[in-house]
Amino acid sequence: MKHVSILLPLVMLAACGVSTPADTVDSLVADPQRLKEVQRLCKEDHAKMGDAVCVAAAVANRRRFVGDGTGKYTPSSTSQH
Repeated sequence: MKHVSILLPLVMLAACGVSTPADTVDSLVADPQRLKEVQRLCKEDHAKMGDAVCVAAAVANRRRFVGDGTGKYTPSSTSQH
């Protein structure tokens, strides 16, 4: 009986199949080739790719170009008179 209770969840998980990881901003920043591919696919068929993936690609592209905003040369907020 113990074996059945252990095997049943494993069989159910195996039936679900292996899912591919989603394209997140961080994963696209780390993989420039995938970012270029996603940008190309978004340009060709935005509706098929989905808005979330295309927005993530745009944010990843901006982050690669501009940075994440935590640079050491950020100006201080001093008042100017």
